[in-house]
Amino acid sequence: MNRTPISKLGEFGLIRHLTQDLKNRQPSTCYGVGDDAAVLNHEGKRTLVTTDLLLEGIHFNLEYVPLRHLGYKAVAVNVSDICAMNGKATQITVGLGISSRFAIEDIEEFYAGVRAACEHYKIDLVGGDTCASMNGLMIAITCIGEAEEKDIVYRNGAKVNDLICVTGNLGSAYLGLQLLERELQVFRATQHDNLGKAEENNDAIHEKFEGREYLLERQLKPEARVDVIEALKKAGIKPTAMMDVSDGLSSELFHICSQSKVGCDIYEDKLPIDYQAAALAEEMNLNIVTCALNGGEDYELLFTCDIKDYEKLVPMDDVYIIGHVTETEYDSEHPEQPVNLRMIPRNGNPMPLTAQGWNAF
Repeated sequence: MNRTPISKLGEFGLIRHLTQDLKNRQPSTCYGVGDDAAVLNHEGKRTLVTTDLLLEGIHFNLEYVPLRHLGYKAVAVNVSDICAMNGKATQITVGLGISSRFAIEDIEEFYAGVRAACEHYKIDLVGGDTCASMNGLMIAITCIGEAEEKDIVYRNGAKVNDLICVTGNLGSAYLGLQLLERELQVFRATQHDNLGKAEENNDAIHEKFEGREYLLERQLKPEARVDVIEALKKAGIKPTAMMDVSDGLSSELFHICSQSKVGCDIYEDKLPIDYQAAALAEEMNLNIVTCALNGGEDYELLFTCDIKDYEKLVPMDDVYIIGHVTETEYDSEHPEQPVNLRMIPRNGNPMPLTAQGWNAF
């Protein structure tokens, strides 16, 4: 396959090539790509803005992450942040730092994923930037959303006796990553030892993935829970506090509790865990509860609700009540840190819950 160097089109030629046939979906998009800035009109609603930075070698490994999946995921994780504010995503901008090893066809593949996500979430790509990079691929996506002021949910609204809820399941994305990393190491070693048997080696790795497609999808192509936000509104439920689970359940609980000045009790037997994740954790000698608490990249929604909404929550699909909000005390040396965040194991003896999720530094 012939690969076209980006220098053939240049920066502005590449932008035109990637965006020339974009069509706007949102009525709030007055003017998108093509000028010095996009023009938006949210007609009195509050505007929500979030940005995520994804760096090759830190957040993704292109040895096993397809560029199309990466483009989709980069959009989805930003839409998830807007969902976590109880808002509706409407537009994105895409910034790329591109090293010389990438060709136009590679960036087309990435943008195919971006376009697929825009279509799925019904959002508009309205601008961005491209630049040369000395070290691999850098992605910076800004997502813009809207919400009525009365509907916005912050992290600091949890109250004592509120229910703690989470959507979907936890730990699957982390187990998907562990599977990919394990098979990458096997592939590298096998390629080195059997240079003439590449096809056989690939077949062996594919066999390792069979029956675990869900875990791979959770890692490579996560979805923002727009459906849950819509379901909550339909049920007449407004969470008191909310976050998306990007860095791990324990870390997100810590953020909500510290900002709301409360504690929490969650129950091990209430944590939603997928069968494929539990089976792989056992095979890899990992503790599935630890994976669920600290793995991250699930992009599910963690939220608290007034206990009066219990009857509305119970019948909701893919929403699980995992605990409740409690009163708190504070560490005298660290007054910003609540100390009674607890998990109740199956044996009933409470244990401290510590934030051990993803930390880029």
